[in-house]
Amino acid sequence: MAFVIAGVGAGVSAGPVAAQQAMSGGGLLPVKAVPAEGRILVTLPAADVDGASGRFIYATSLRTGIGSANLRLDRGMLGPEHIVAFRRIGKKVAVTFENHQFRATGDAGVAAGGRTSFPTSIMAMLDIVSNEPGGGVTVDLAPFLTRDTMGIADSLNASWALAGAGGGSAAGKGFRLVDGLSAADPGSVKVFPDNIEVDALQTYQSDTPGREVERIAAEPRQIGFTVHHSFVRLPAPGFVSRKFDIRSAAGGNQYYDYGTPLGEDVVQQFANRFRLEKVDPAAARSRVKKPIIFYIDRAAPEPIRTALLEGVNYWKTAFDKAGLIDAFRAEILPVGADPLDVRYSMVNWSNRLTRGWSYGGGIVDPRTGEIIKGNVVIGSLRVRQDMAIFEGLVGTAQNGTGGGNDPVKASLDRIRQLGAHEVGHAIGFMHNFAGSTQGRTTVMDYPGPRITLTDGRIDLSEAYAPGGGVWDDFTIDWLYADPAPGIDPDVAARAKALAIQAKGVRFITDIDGRASDTPSPWGSMWDDGPDPVASLNHMMAVRRIAIAQFGPGVLRNGEALSDLRRKFVPVWLLHRYDIDAVGKLVGGIDYAYAVAGDNHPPAMPVTAAVQDAAIGAMLATLSAEALTVPAALVMPLSSPMNGRGDVQFDQEVFRNAGAAAFDPLVAADVAAQVTLDSLLAPPRLARVYEQHRREPGMPGVDTLLDRLVAATVDARRDAVGRRIAYRTIMTMAETARDGATSPDVAALLGDRLRGIATKLGKAGSGEDGAWSRHVAMLLTDEDKLTRELDKRQAVPTIPPGMPIGGDTGWFGD
Repeated sequence: MAFVIAGVGAGVSAGPVAAQQAMSGGGLLPVKAVPAEGRILVTLPAADVDGASGRFIYATSLRTGIGSANLRLDRGMLGPEHIVAFRRIGKKVAVTFENHQFRATGDAGVAAGGRTSFPTSIMAMLDIVSNEPGGGVTVDLAPFLTRDTMGIADSLNASWALAGAGGGSAAGKGFRLVDGLSAADPGSVKVFPDNIEVDALQTYQSDTPGREVERIAAEPRQIGFTVHHSFVRLPAPGFVSRKFDIRSAAGGNQYYDYGTPLGEDVVQQFANRFRLEKVDPAAARSRVKKPIIFYIDRAAPEPIRTALLEGVNYWKTAFDKAGLIDAFRAEILPVGADPLDVRYSMVNWSNRLTRGWSYGGGIVDPRTGEIIKGNVVIGSLRVRQDMAIFEGLVGTAQNGTGGGNDPVKASLDRIRQLGAHEVGHAIGFMHNFAGSTQGRTTVMDYPGPRITLTDGRIDLSEAYAPGGGVWDDFTIDWLYADPAPGIDPDVAARAKALAIQAKGVRFITDIDGRASDTPSPWGSMWDDGPDPVASLNHMMAVRRIAIAQFGPGVLRNGEALSDLRRKFVPVWLLHRYDIDAVGKLVGGIDYAYAVAGDNHPPAMPVTAAVQDAAIGAMLATLSAEALTVPAALVMPLSSPMNGRGDVQFDQEVFRNAGAAAFDPLVAADVAAQVTLDSLLAPPRLARVYEQHRREPGMPGVDTLLDRLVAATVDARRDAVGRRIAYRTIMTMAETARDGATSPDVAALLGDRLRGIATKLGKAGSGEDGAWSRHVAMLLTDEDKLTRELDKRQAVPTIPPGMPIGGDTGWFGD
């Protein structure tokens, strides 16, 4: 039977007793651990016809992490998988990573040409300890296990990962693996019939570790990781790959096949999936030979652990609807089981210093797309950020009551959905950011909480849906429900994709949904509802109520008053994701993933009326009324904090006007920047310019800028209005200079700025006159404008919004 990792089979325990029995015989390879010498002796079989003394799937994972959301070296995280082959070269054995990204289908000569046209990687040369009868050899595997095959040094040195956390001073540099402080652990070896599991300690050293590492590590100049290594038997023949279809949500691997016939693509893609076989392949409904089982990490505390279990089990229904009986389930990890053992598909719980993304993926056979192990990492602070948001909206009076406005209940509902979402990635699926526009069709969206208003009061009782939707049912059916014998599974899958498309169920994934400046009107994150303009207007109404009732009631008994600043930010910026969604209507294009012959309608621009409404709704968020912090909140928000600094607090709040003094103009500045970044994004302005060139009845950049200037610069009446006007002008100037801005748009921006300068230069007296003349001077002096744009305050720091949920990793988040 094929080796399919879905859990622990009967009689195959992950405990030390079973490991010892496996080491004495019946294991994947004969292994002898020699703790006193630090050696791990592995006996390899005689070479096969192409010279390989064993070929396995090799995967790595982290038993210990660094606890940094930025560095993404998390407990339970997987490294890249490889096909590893051992080849004898004289007195050595080469450990080789084969390159299955490039191949050539055909006769022996064609196939050999495909293999030898691209490089393999020699990862280690091992000494031969002894030659064995029959042609096998015994080697000491320990030197290979201390190699940085996970790319840990690159992650530690990745300054790009910390651009938002202070740049170069935060990022480390010069980290390198220290051989003398690294060693394989012979006592960790476990051998099973289809896999070998072993740990190694790896130490990385740098004299310039950077602020991120300095605030986490016990000795930041020398950091140790326990790296887990898995060697897995290649799956048996019989797995049927599913050809990738752009209309499905199945993610997969890409390879290049230089043996394809002329007229067919060299680039080939298949959808990753578990091997899930019916007991009765001809039956419409059947039990499966081996179900998919995901285990919940015991590191997750209760009641989160149970909530994750319940959420992951949302998928059971979709498998059952596809005719796969008892094909999927979630369980709590058995006591004593090793979560890094490849036999366990895992939902890992990782603690970090600051909140960050969760992600799902797995170990996949790169030759076929067969998923060997599903793997999810969920950051522990995500749910606590949700709590802070909900407490800021409705207060803490109902905490723990189980009522509709209980922030604890809402947060647990969110973690259920998050567990299902990340496991969705691990069983093979991409995001579908259009799900929220059609009544929650999928858990694979990034769901904004559904916040309703009941009798003028905020209501969280429907914040998250308890299960998946029609898109999830389709994706499971498409990827896992194979047709009866004799029917081409790819033909059947194409028919299913055409049918769901004919029903009008939308699908927009990362390439068209993640960035805020993309044109799809349906592909937004953290939105809710079919009409983005109506949703933004609704969220602004919720925001007004939340701000009006904001105060000490959002704090728990005994909580520091200074935490008001932290909980105020997500309330003040509650509309930030709806702004992104509405922004995508401006210069938007309604399109869908399609293939030739499916008769899908062509892409169409968002109508002029909808774009006009979208512009109006966005400009309303720039009014002084919307962006004035109530005077009654300024002093409570100025409550001081004491004790040691807390990075979790510091990154979540607005910049103050010195010490504890809350600065309401900074709050206005930040909120204005959110809207302006969306509305004046260079790709959006290019589309607006082009749509008007083709069709004069569509909004153009001229019209957009006229309305923007009228709503901000011309509408200023007080200090808040002037700050909004200043932010508008500076963003226009920055966009005009942006290399991504088209020359046509830059010309229009420059013309508007010159007109603004002329008008402001004629201003009268008082504060507004002084402000106007100062801005006019900046706009007419290139050197001064450059210095102003380079100043720290030229662009306000926007506290992080995401992730309040979601993931990254396997599908490029």
